[in-house]
Amino acid sequence: MTVRTVARAIGYRNMLKQRNFCGRIGLLAAFVLAVLLSHSALAIENFPLSTLTISSAEKNHSFSVELATTAKQQSQGLMFRRKMAAGSGMVFVYARAQPISMWMKNTLIPLDMIFIGDSGKISHIVERTTPMSRTIISSGGPIRGVLELNGGTVSRLKLQVGDRVVLKDVFPV
Repeated sequence: MTVRTVARAIGYRNMLKQRNFCGRIGLLAAFVLAVLLSHSALAIENFPLSTLTISSAEKNHSFSVELATTAKQQSQGLMFRRKMAAGSGMVFVYARAQPISMWMKNTLIPLDMIFIGDSGKISHIVERTTPMSRTIISSGGPIRGVLELNGGTVSRLKLQVGDRVVLKDVFPV
């Protein structure tokens, strides 16, 4: 090999290293940008507030709830939240009764999910869901809404299937 051939080989190898480095930096920058955009897009959704009451055998229980009525709000739900105040929740309201399936992907806190039929009665309950799980959680039939509360609330308040949910303009008295 001549000196010139060795020099070309070294130069080519250095060029490949630079391209590889630039490619990695570009991929990293693209990933960071995608993460920032996805989080900022999620932060845009605002949720109207309302009061929801559950009438159980024990007594009436009131909650301050965020209403998720649009597709964007329902897609975001409680994802990426690190906590939820006691006595708070989120209710997903659908225009018509239908079977619903959900998961806990990107949800950081355990939740109790209360599935509400068209009449306003609780038709199904799933307690203490696992954060970040991709396990499908099904309504078990047509429902009109899903109430998500902090995990453990259902058992603490002794809520059960058949209890009545009241939410103005959705599940009236």
